Amino acid sequence: MKAAPLRLTWPEGKSFAFTIFDDPDAQVLKDGREIYSLLADLGFRTTKGVWPSGPLRQRNSKGDTCADPEYRDDAIRLQERGFEIGYHNNAPHSSTREEVIAGLDAFRQYFGRDPVAMANHYNRDAMYWGPARLTGVYRSLYQLMTRGDKLGLFSGHIEGDESFWGDVCRSRIVYCRNFVFPEINTLRACPIMPYYDPQRPFVNQWYASSEGANCASFNAMVTEPAQDTLEAEGGACIMYTHFGHGFTDNGRINERFRTLIERLSRKNGWFVPVSTLLDYLRSNRKSDHVVTARERSRLESRWLWAKARRGTS
Repeated sequence: MKAAPLRLTWPEGKSFAFTIFDDPDAQVLKDGREIYSLLADLGFRTTKGVWPSGPLRQRNSKGDTCADPEYRDDAIRLQERGFEIGYHNNAPHSSTREEVIAGLDAFRQYFGRDPVAMANHYNRDAMYWGPARLTGVYRSLYQLMTRGDKLGLFSGHIEGDESFWGDVCRSRIVYCRNFVFPEINTLRACPIMPYYDPQRPFVNQWYASSEGANCASFNAMVTEPAQDTLEAEGGACIMYTHFGHGFTDNGRINERFRTLIERLSRKNGWFVPVSTLLDYLRSNRKSDHVVTARERSRLESRWLWAKARRGTS
């Protein structure tokens, strides 16, 4: 099947596309409001990942959840303003199948629909995470690189495991993030996205992102020259980040981030949520793309090399 071209005609006469999937780790309501108020005022409409359920046991990450009514209401207001609410697994700790289903039901109740896009958190219920992201020799190399760290903890896709929910994921969620690359034009790094991988059948469609896990790496990815390159290439960027990791200090937004995002907003970009962008990429094909063995190998080797060199997520 033919993959998406590297250069597309974007809607509304736009020159390129840019969006963000923001994982909720370490993000508190007050600071999140500052960031999203800025994004909204500048015309960006991005994707805010949430945990629909509050902690039932010891957390593995700080950050507010939809169990807090004020936080939840704020997320609903963002959705009403055109932002997308995404899924970052059920809670800031591992969940059982029953807890995952209850959390998805709560998400649907809060936001009126199932999540369309998700990004894995480092929970046992993560979907095809850790070594399962990779195939064959690349999986073995990853295991050597990580020296067994967290191996065996990710089992959302393993039938019979207490955290298995693969069939539920397939029936209720469309897009799942996998590889993150150290370049601003995500579509150049992964021109086939979104794609289906028959070796990972519980995920309907995979997408990639550009590295920006914290404020420093985000700013390094969207420098002025990088923005100009994205525009010149007519590309698409899906930034991976955590707005809870250094974007504010005592309620003040990082000045370099503000400068860069304001500059980007003045460009002729299509600033839509992650699922809107991925839906558009799919609409430009006659059928959904099924990754080939060669394409999978290229993606895995490129990501593994970037991880070895720069520690990409």
